[in-house]
Parts: sequence; C-alpha cells; structure tokens
Amino acid sequence: MRIVVSGTHASGKSTLISDFHAAHPEYSVLGDPFDDIESEAPSSAASFVAQLRVTVSRLRETAGEGSVISERGPVDFLAYLTALEVLGRGDGALLSRAQELIESSLTHIDLIAVVLLDARHPIDVPDDEDPELREAMESALLDALDDLERTGAAPPTVILTGSPGERLTQLEKAAGL
Repeated sequence: MRIVVSGTHASGKSTLISDFHAAHPEYSVLGDPFDDIESEAPSSAASFVAQLRVTVSRLRETAGEGSVISERGPVDFLAYLTALEVLGRGDGALLSRAQELIESSLTHIDLIAVVLLDARHPIDVPDDEDPELREAMESALLDALDDLERTGAAPPTVILTGSPGERLTQLEKAAGL
C-alpha cells in the first residue's frame, strides 16, 4: 500500500506518520518535502512548486516499493497554490503548470489519507505560521479532492478526524491493516 498523508500545515500529519510507522515498521517513510528544499519564503508559490517537484520525484523513485507512507502528496501542493490564488498571493502560471504534474503523479498513490483540522483537538499555530493560509489550504484541498473524484482521477481517499489515536485507527482500517 502506497499511502500519502495530506493536510494543511500543523494538522497532525507528522504525528500520525510517526505513530503509523511505530506500529508498521515495514513501511518506508517519505518525510516532509519542505525539509529537502531551500526556501527563504516558505509560504510562496515557488516554495510549494519546489516541494511538489520533490514529492513527485519521490513517488516515482519509490514506485516499485509496496509499503510506503509519505508526508504530503501532489494534491497538497495543488491546494496550497490554489489557496494562494484565493488569498491574492498566487501565481496563476505556476498553478497551471503544476496541475499537469500533479495529475500524472496520482497513479503512484494507492490511498490518500487527509488529516483535517479538528476544533475538538486543536493545534494552535503562531501568526508566523500563516493561519489564514492554513485554513484556505484545507478548504482548497477538500475542493481539489472532490474535483479529482468527480473526474475519476483521484485514488481512494479517507478523511481522518479525532484524536491522534482515532486517526491512526481510521488510517489502519482504510489501509486494510
């Protein structure tokens, strides 16, 4: 099973992946692509395109591996680029070019697990973490997944909610573990 854990920043993705890997060490973990880029403007369109390229490359390079869990996937960066557009901070040309790359990479994913913000289990972020972008991205992510599902382009998707333990249980069930 090739799983991508998607969601906006500071939503609990890293915790979920850590918990999942502890329970299923046979899975290779592909960490946050942000760690593999150099960016002076982490919330810029250029940063998100760079992370998209890293993500797509990783998915292609590990295509032969059966047990992979990845922090972030191509749809995450479509959502970030769309959210920047909605907030008036985007680059439409980058968004258009990224869409082709995103759609072609979805074949390397068996399951998208979406970690949503949860008011019952909040993760507070400081203002320098761009809370406005955080919320806009989550909305754009859900819209993008709906659009991909309508066209038949999306891999199976599961929405994860609740406590970290509840999210792990939901992910394991969706992955057939």
